[in-house]
Amino acid sequence: MTNNILRPVIETGYENLLLVRLLVEIKIPSVRKSSVADGLSIQDILENWSKLLPTLMDEWQEDRESLVDLFGRVRDDWLENDLSGWIGANRFYPGTADALKLSSSELYIVTTKQSRFTGALLKELAGVDFPSERIYGLGTGPKVKVLQQLQEMPQHQGLTLHFIEDRLATLKNVMKEPALDKWNLYLVKWGYNTQKEREEAGAIPRIQLIDLPDFSKQLK
Repeated sequence: MTNNILRPVIETGYENLLLVRLLVEIKIPSVRKSSVADGLSIQDILENWSKLLPTLMDEWQEDRESLVDLFGRVRDDWLENDLSGWIGANRFYPGTADALKLSSSELYIVTTKQSRFTGALLKELAGVDFPSERIYGLGTGPKVKVLQQLQEMPQHQGLTLHFIEDRLATLKNVMKEPALDKWNLYLVKWGYNTQKEREEAGAIPRIQLIDLPDFSKQLK
């Protein structure tokens, strides 16, 4: 249950390694090597993860590149040796796969996951054979930069652009870029965000909160 509650703080997969270690240190003082673990609550992590992350990296002498590589290699090994097991450990929110299948819009997926993992999940778990050239995964740059690339493509000139996201912080980053003013922004209600973030988004005129039926309509 704790993992589900804290999932909204994770932006990139490698952060799971740090989060799990922090939870272990909170639970078991004898293995504690971080100065922030003592007395830290779940709510503290939810509200301050972005500040905790660099402190943990420094105190544990970890670096982002090595952790990304480790996380990817372990997942690669799992994929190679037990594809069905890896697929089964993941899930899509009910109805999202059907929305993708029934969509008549030109869709792109912009994700912090590695592209090959995203493609494998879509094909094996959701039954969606999504074009690999339309998946912008880890290593293709920040989502803000990808949106700029997409809107500059000749085939997208004059079209209405929609960006559907489950992280409020990402939508705020988009709003900071005047060049991206043409994008309609949406925060999904079922995604990895907190009630507090949804309430905050509801007070921002440019951001629309959408549920699954609305999501399906946007894709048609």
